[in-house]
Amino acid sequence: MGAMGNHELQHAQNSVPGPAPEVEAARRRELRRHKAFATGLLIFAALIYLLCRYVETRPGETATWVGFVRAAAEAGMIGGLADWFAVTALFRHPLKLPIPHTAIIPRKKDQLGEALSGFVGDNFLNAQLITEKVSQAQIPERAGKWLAQPENGEKVSREVGKLTANIVRAIDPKDAEAVINAAVIDKLGEPAWGPPAGRLLEQLIAEGKTEPVVQELAQWLHKKALGSEELIDRLLNERRPIWAPKFTAQLVSGKVYEEVIKFTAAVAEDPKHEARISLRRFLNNLAQDLQYDAAMITRVEKIKQDVMGSAAIAQAAPTIWESASASLIDAASDESSLLRRKIAEASVVWGQRVLDDENLRSSLDNRITKAAAFLADNYAPEVTSIISETIERWDADEASEKIELMVGKDLQYIRLNGTIVGALAGLGIYTVSHILFGA
Repeated sequence: MGAMGNHELQHAQNSVPGPAPEVEAARRRELRRHKAFATGLLIFAALIYLLCRYVETRPGETATWVGFVRAAAEAGMIGGLADWFAVTALFRHPLKLPIPHTAIIPRKKDQLGEALSGFVGDNFLNAQLITEKVSQAQIPERAGKWLAQPENGEKVSREVGKLTANIVRAIDPKDAEAVINAAVIDKLGEPAWGPPAGRLLEQLIAEGKTEPVVQELAQWLHKKALGSEELIDRLLNERRPIWAPKFTAQLVSGKVYEEVIKFTAAVAEDPKHEARISLRRFLNNLAQDLQYDAAMITRVEKIKQDVMGSAAIAQAAPTIWESASASLIDAASDESSLLRRKIAEASVVWGQRVLDDENLRSSLDNRITKAAAFLADNYAPEVTSIISETIERWDADEASEKIELMVGKDLQYIRLNGTIVGALAGLGIYTVSHILFGA
């Protein structure tokens, strides 16, 4: 970056934030108008004074009223000049003369920033003051009244929905996938699958939760058997010897089908059937082998490795995040979704609970007050330091100009008052002097 680029960057860092250009232009016009009016009044007083002096220097007797007008104009001119000097000295050297104790804001910018920072810290971020104000605000009660209204519950639901959708959209899919991989996929592949699966199966057997599965399996096999006549007939016909007549295969298939139906029906109807007992025995043995048989554990680990290394698992995180994020955004954006309805209902219920439960209100108020005191005690210096550090970075002349645009219009009234009050004071003094001592 060249010297020009560095200069522009430094200027941007040191520049004072301000209003929009059109607002600033309007303020400049208003400031010029007030300055012109105050200066015009000062010039008018000077002209009156010079005119009176001219009249007084003319030959002949001068009218008494001329002295009163001259005194008023002279004092008004002096008062206006003094206040012009005072106001101008805040922002720059009057007439560009390096008079001591002028251009106060450009010279004392950093000290003013520190003083302002200390003032804010002592008077606004004081822990005692903040806790008193927070306690008097009755925040829990006000929040409860607001939340208890159904229309406000809808507002909360809408805003929470917007916030949730924006947060989800702002999350980088790569970051989300990394979290899913680290928290779910990788954790799933770390432990051996055999022993936990065996313990789970053993627990399910002990609690009798495998029996409904056995029953469903027996009924499913019987239903399949009822529709297997054609399959049995085709299989036996395909495997019959060439020399055997076709009708013999049909007789055998009919008998086989009948026996299969009887067998599966018996299994489905009799909980103590030998087939069911064998199946239960197999499940018990499987539960033990999964926990204690090294060969079975090794076999399951190989299956786990194959599963974890499959393309489906590799794409699991992107698929999970894509589906979950899309569903969450849809639910957060749809005002009729279960999520949005639950948020609205919870807001109203919680608000009403705060109103009805005095202990809850007291507890919430106490927590809020303590939180405010903690923030004030521990972070007030950091907050106030932003003021002093920010002002310190400002360009002195630009800061002075910006401040003048903000308050300069009101300061012109000081000049007006100086001219007017000075004129009245001069008139009063001259009047008293005239009464006491004469012309």
